[in-house]
Amino acid sequence: MPHNLRTQWESEREGWLRVHPQPWSAEVEREYHERFSGAIERWLDAGYGSCILRRKDFARIVAEALCYFDRERLALISSVVMPNHVHALFLQNADWPLEKLLRSWKSFTSRKINSLLERDGSLWQEDYFDRIVRDEKHFANCVRYIPRNPAKARLHKGDSFCTRVSLHEASSKQGGAIFNPPLLATAD
Repeated sequence: MPHNLRTQWESEREGWLRVHPQPWSAEVEREYHERFSGAIERWLDAGYGSCILRRKDFARIVAEALCYFDRERLALISSVVMPNHVHALFLQNADWPLEKLLRSWKSFTSRKINSLLERDGSLWQEDYFDRIVRDEKHFANCVRYIPRNPAKARLHKGDSFCTRVSLHEASSKQGGAIFNPPLLATAD
């Protein structure tokens, strides 16, 4: 994200959080996501940032990293690598906290991509956005949203890299149930 947008967003969010302490009602949580998560999504879809993952070789590195520990550290249900961010829906393995999973993905892909670029430094932003999927409706929305994100962002064919897993396969990963909380959807 451009520094000025990120700084403005953080300032507005900080002020909003002071006025709206948790726990939140469903309506307040919806307002938060529309105002703050929605702004980030709009900026990402508009193509802000370096869009380094538009390069197919880099997108493939990220997509393969997401899949590498499938069925070991997590059960990947769906993911899409966009030019400047990633969406993934997966079941978490309790032995692999989210922070540890993301650190693993980010550090591996950063080293590999930076090596190809002959540079070092940060590739990913430090923080991330995650949501616990609490019910079947939310789960179904995530399953639909992820593969549709490239069209929503008006990307051209080939500007994203999708990994999709059928609901049948997702069901078998969960022992036969289509929904078995907690699921986690993350965006970076």
